[in-house]
Amino acid sequence: MTAGVRQEPREATRPRTPRRTRLPALLALLIGLAGVGYRLALLLADAPPTNSDEATMGLAALHIARGEGFPVWFYGQAYMGTLEAYLAAPLVALAGPSVLVLRLPTLALYALFLALSWRLTRRLGGDRWFALLVVAVLALGSDRVVKNQLIAGGGYPELNPAGAALALLTVSLCAGVAGARLPRRAAAAGAAATGSAAAGSEAAGTAAAGAAARLVRWAGWGLVSGLLLWADPLILPFVLALGAVLAGCRRRELIGRAGAALAAGLLVGAAPMLLDSLRHGRNPLAAVLTASGADAAATWGDRLHGGLVLGPPLALGFCSPGHCAGWQLWWAPTFVMLLALATTAAWRALRRPLPPADLGHFPFAANDNSPRSGDDPAGATEWRVSAAVRLALLAGAGAVLAAYTASSAAGRTPIESARYLSVLAVAMPALLWPLRAAARRAGLWPSPRHRDEATGSDRPGHHVDEPEPFNTGDRMRTRAAGVVAVAVLAGMLGTGAVATAGTIGGVPATHAEADRHRVLVDTLGALGVRHMRAGYWTCNRLTFVTGEDVRCAVVDDDLRPGFDRLPEYRRAVDADPDAAWVAPAGSPLAARLDGRLGPGPGTLRMVEVPGWRIYLPRR
Repeated sequence: MTAGVRQEPREATRPRTPRRTRLPALLALLIGLAGVGYRLALLLADAPPTNSDEATMGLAALHIARGEGFPVWFYGQAYMGTLEAYLAAPLVALAGPSVLVLRLPTLALYALFLALSWRLTRRLGGDRWFALLVVAVLALGSDRVVKNQLIAGGGYPELNPAGAALALLTVSLCAGVAGARLPRRAAAAGAAATGSAAAGSEAAGTAAAGAAARLVRWAGWGLVSGLLLWADPLILPFVLALGAVLAGCRRRELIGRAGAALAAGLLVGAAPMLLDSLRHGRNPLAAVLTASGADAAATWGDRLHGGLVLGPPLALGFCSPGHCAGWQLWWAPTFVMLLALATTAAWRALRRPLPPADLGHFPFAANDNSPRSGDDPAGATEWRVSAAVRLALLAGAGAVLAAYTASSAAGRTPIESARYLSVLAVAMPALLWPLRAAARRAGLWPSPRHRDEATGSDRPGHHVDEPEPFNTGDRMRTRAAGVVAVAVLAGMLGTGAVATAGTIGGVPATHAEADRHRVLVDTLGALGVRHMRAGYWTCNRLTFVTGEDVRCAVVDDDLRPGFDRLPEYRRAVDADPDAAWVAPAGSPLAARLDGRLGPGPGTLRMVEVPGWRIYLPRR
């Protein structure tokens, strides 16, 4: 096993890394910046359109910034934590209430998701070109995708970066124990070689620092899990799947300080949810199931169509704004097949026995390095951890898709409810794994070059999951599979680009609507309106952008009281006899209020602005 291994001075064997190995990282950086820049441009153009749910989160941020309240849940319900409000509160305190200020933290969360996805793909064993592909797919932004990522409406923008961070921590903790013991060995070896107590003490200090850093990672895993469960339980399948991997590979370590650190982090992250549940006897999970439509009727045909046909294309960015064209639905069966293929490949890789002798072909997933002959534990461990974490990500994605398909929301409101599948993007590195493997086997993928751990040189690498074809028939099938894989990848990028272009095409209309809303706000201020009644999708939006200078009570189209997320607003409106009414022009509410126009006392007079009607009582 050690034949041919030659030790040479480090200074003499460290050639400069070829420039071409840096090209994928540079391209990924540029594409990532383009993805963030595209979303920033959308925010500056008032896209995607805001709504009263987002304004409700903004009101929570406003109250936190003023010290007037520290809400645990989205106002008016007992689920969906207010993490986004706490992130935005410092900016609201500095710059005042606005949709842009509210969304800057969600933009930062998206940028973090891109960086974590690159790192996760590399840690799982993907080469730089594959990590570049993952970043490119995630940089595209269709209508549904940018809504999930940028609208601070509760739960969705933080799920993907937190899920990727959790997967990355799982890889680090499962693959890092062997490495964590190396400093202790180095301490003993250093002391023996030099005979110096100082050298041994220094190495022991390094080992202690490494152990402390590992405990921090354990606590971080628990903290991220707790925050996710508080923010939105939709991510629960990923937490359970990754937790199972962690328990399976580090069950002995969990019995000691590591388990205590994880439990402490989990309690801290979930503390708002746990304390509120204990105080009020609430069950957030039951509230989520009720809100998702679990108590409403929908046929199984509608559920299957909304969950399996419309759901994946909408959630992963392959549909135009607000709908899916027939040709864009090709991704639905492709997603299901990829999920099955990737799961099978990860399971086979996890169950495959280790070669008895030469382990030099097992890659270090962190940096594409291959261990030298005889360095079995690191390479073999990283290989198995990669397969296990990929399997966990795919299991989480499958569970989320199955739960969504079984819910009535998939059948009743499939276009809007596809937001529940936004967490599928966390599994993108594992989902695309079979496509990269097929393209590599066919020679249609850039050949990776592993950096040798000892010398720093680049040399061609080989992946154990990709056996070489043995005969002409195998080579033909391999070539065909590779062509299909490349075609699917090209189709993904092309379809996503078309959907992104469709989103850009809708920006002028969204910006014009935002301008009309600003005119409405200015007109209300000029009229001295402090209290008003309006529909649900109008009320809190106006209240937030005016910094609560205008307070609104919700009414339905028949002028009856509606759902007020903050009941104190209704009390203030009911106490004001001069409270106004506001309705979108041409809406059923406006038609009903038009019937109350007149010249005498007790009737209404109307002030019209573009797109809106303001009704003032006559005295």
